[in-house]
Amino acid sequence: MSATRIKVLSATLAMMVVGAITLAAAQGAMHHGGFGFEHHILQFLTEQLDLTEAQQGQVKDILGKEKPAMARLMMQKGQMHQQLMQEAISGFDEAKIQALASQQGQLETALAVEHARIASQVFNILTPEQKTKAQELLAKHQQHMREHMEHMQQGQAPAQQ
Repeated sequence: MSATRIKVLSATLAMMVVGAITLAAAQGAMHHGGFGFEHHILQFLTEQLDLTEAQQGQVKDILGKEKPAMARLMMQKGQMHQQLMQEAISGFDEAKIQALASQQGQLETALAVEHARIASQVFNILTPEQKTKAQELLAKHQQHMREHMEHMQQGQAPAQQ
């Protein structure tokens, strides 16, 4: 497999993991101040990619190993959001907002790297058939996002699916 194909496949899985994390958070997976996304991601990947029990164990191990870094970054993201909102409502100081926004950008970069690290590790345990399915899921997700953005640009609410 070529290096370019591996990068594309890794990016595909990264997007799936990011989507699963977002979905899990949206469904209330964040609870008791912790980062409880592992079960939701595992369930999503198992259902969508038909993971074996051995693969499920490997995914649990990967997520468990990366949990402290993700929890730290998500906590920082929450604190950064609070700081930005507090600054916005306490009197607009553009220099402070720009400094906070710059820090937020660095934090988003760190989160993207961590998501890619997790996705790459998970992708490496998939069978060729599962990798193909992951690509199909990503293509469907990307199409949905394109349609959503087109609707948003036109000032229309996207159709519910």
